[in-house]
Amino acid sequence: MSINLNRRAFLKLSGGVAGTVAVSGTWDVLTKEQIASAVTTDEGTQVIPVLCNHNCGGRCQIKAHVKDGVVVRITTDDRPDLENNPQLRACLKGRATRNRIYHPDRLKYPMKRVGKRGEGKFKRITWDEATDLIAKNLKKIVDQYGPHSVYVNYATGDEGAMAGRTSAKRLMNLMGGYLGYYGSYSSACLKYTAPFVTGYRDTNTYQTLHHSKLIILSGFNPAETVFETNSNYYLAKAKKAGAKVIVIDPRYTESAATFGDQWIPIVPATDTALFSAMAYVIITENLHDQAFLDKYTIGFDEEHMPEGVPAGNSYKSYILGTTDGKPKTPEWAAAITGIDANTIINLAREYATTKPAQLLQGLGPQRHAQGESSTRAGIVLAAMTGSIGILGGGWGGGEGGRKLGLDVGELPTGDNPVETQISVFMWTDAVVRGTEMTEKDGVQNGPLKSNLKFMWNLGSNTLVNQHADINKTIKILEDESKLEYIVVSDQFMTPSAKYADILLPSDHAFERYDFGFPWTGEEYILFGNKAVEPPGECKHDYWWMSKVAEKLGLGEKFTEGKTQEDWMKQLVEDAQKADSQFPSWEELKKKGLYRKDTIEYVAFEKEIKDPANNPFQTPSGKIEIFSKTLFDMKNDEIPGVPKYTPAAEGPEDPLKEKYPLQCFGPHIKRRTHSTWDETPWMEEAEPQTMWINPEDAQARGLQDGDKAKVYNDRGALVIPVRVTKRIRPGVVSIPQGAWYTPDDKGVCQRGCINILTSQRPTPLAHGNGQHTNLVQVKKL
Repeated sequence: MSINLNRRAFLKLSGGVAGTVAVSGTWDVLTKEQIASAVTTDEGTQVIPVLCNHNCGGRCQIKAHVKDGVVVRITTDDRPDLENNPQLRACLKGRATRNRIYHPDRLKYPMKRVGKRGEGKFKRITWDEATDLIAKNLKKIVDQYGPHSVYVNYATGDEGAMAGRTSAKRLMNLMGGYLGYYGSYSSACLKYTAPFVTGYRDTNTYQTLHHSKLIILSGFNPAETVFETNSNYYLAKAKKAGAKVIVIDPRYTESAATFGDQWIPIVPATDTALFSAMAYVIITENLHDQAFLDKYTIGFDEEHMPEGVPAGNSYKSYILGTTDGKPKTPEWAAAITGIDANTIINLAREYATTKPAQLLQGLGPQRHAQGESSTRAGIVLAAMTGSIGILGGGWGGGEGGRKLGLDVGELPTGDNPVETQISVFMWTDAVVRGTEMTEKDGVQNGPLKSNLKFMWNLGSNTLVNQHADINKTIKILEDESKLEYIVVSDQFMTPSAKYADILLPSDHAFERYDFGFPWTGEEYILFGNKAVEPPGECKHDYWWMSKVAEKLGLGEKFTEGKTQEDWMKQLVEDAQKADSQFPSWEELKKKGLYRKDTIEYVAFEKEIKDPANNPFQTPSGKIEIFSKTLFDMKNDEIPGVPKYTPAAEGPEDPLKEKYPLQCFGPHIKRRTHSTWDETPWMEEAEPQTMWINPEDAQARGLQDGDKAKVYNDRGALVIPVRVTKRIRPGVVSIPQGAWYTPDDKGVCQRGCINILTSQRPTPLAHGNGQHTNLVQVKKL
């Protein structure tokens, strides 16, 4: 049966799904009668597997129903839904893709800027003119400043094997290289910090959750953010098996409503204080696994410290207050976290005595000003309870990083001759003072030989919208003597696209062949067909990049005689060599999916079962609760053991006198970062609103639905408020990803949180600390 789902039915069903899941805890929520009441059949269409290749954790199978060259409806995975191989069902965003591909505001022609940068004034030009201008300006800048001056900006609007950033990197490597980056806006602290403790970043698969007796979701909200297509299915399966779920979050999220047996509303940026107090209870009540700690860790107590470290620097000494005179008691943490001391005590006891237990750390807490410490502290708790390397245990880590996945590649980029890299969050600094930056500023293998002068911004809204402190960023971009040339490729006139010198219309995943890769290393791959033709003169980035390469005299080396489709066929052939079961090109076109049976993967299992032959990949070969590498940096913000440090613009900052509310930007189900903000159906499904507790609303004369101004020293925005007890007092949340839409005074009318956020990086990873902000709110 082909399903025809109109807007009203779509919204009805998406709301019905959420409501039913919250009550029943099962995912078989729609009866045949419910579906029949909302859909109709339609014959005579071709059903084509396509991709939803945006930067969310889900990699779902969606199918385009095409009639007369037009996508007339979207359906999802209809394979047999097996317990250990469940369907890859699309969410409401993927099912609304027609809203995007046929949106009247899609860019359709190449353009060049004719006004001041940022005004959004452009003139239509030909592709030949566009590629000529790009080639000339790129060559001029590389000749004048060298390859360090060119930057391929962080871009996740397209996550496919043929994403535009791969074409840009391939071209730049043929020209002598480019300045690279490390980390990500999403998980910089987790990626950078976890290896200091365990040697590499890894986590158990969600398929193991049903073995857990206790699951703590710490800042982890898969019901809305989708960390894997079936992460919610596996949580529901764990609940059915009897697992208790505790949610630690400033918001009563949909994950808390759906799965939570207990909600613990924490003050933002204080997770390390909570974990420290839990460690205090576990130690003082002798609930820790001393045998595990003795065998597999270093630095927990004074008896197991690296040589040459002064006494009093172990984790246990810090927790008991041996050195600083401040025991990290539940009462101490209660004053910081806003969590009652008895709640902390009970949480610690339950976590330590329930076997096995899983602490799933989300990415939100590590996007705070001291995000590295909470990541480390969570791993330490897992080690203290012997929960690492066992089925049903683990310390989580949000999106994963598991040592799984299929051996399927992307467009080859070659080797970058430039070894220097910057933290992805520090690119604005590299524009202003690149040659002055050092290792303390997040530069690796430096120094930079030039400030940034040329920017490839392909499928990216981080140029403006998703980067912190928008007002500071746009002042940098408006100065054409700094970043001299910006090439943007996108589907819409995003806030970032307005700052382009050359603006190019990109095709959509439905309009080309590509692969879709799951975030978490699950062993499947999605294949997307070219289902329809792109509108206007929209082209894939590889196509026009090959024209630029040709004009630079590198056309043959860049393409090797291959079209974009040819490269995809080459990737399939390479995958078949690595895996004899990998499907042929024609099979992939028909099925759109290659999947191996799901497995229960346990991170660090081999290190725990056979440490002699599989030591942890750390200097000591053990889990480093104390890191001598970090200790030797002699930085108070990067101690040898994870310590709670009050954050700038956190709950203890004196700035609270002026700006009394903490503000952070959660991910929500209607957007993938900033993608889908332009889509009408998504706005109807979930409007952009700020959550505020009734106590804080009453003090400001605010009622539900009122518009409020939210501001600090960096900027201001206007947004409707949702007055709700689902957020703790003293905290407001503004969903990240809304498109920056300033009035003539620079006040954002759409509610883009990054008008308020800081470019202050985290101390070790130099990552994104955009969740730590102080603001004031007043009624308009």
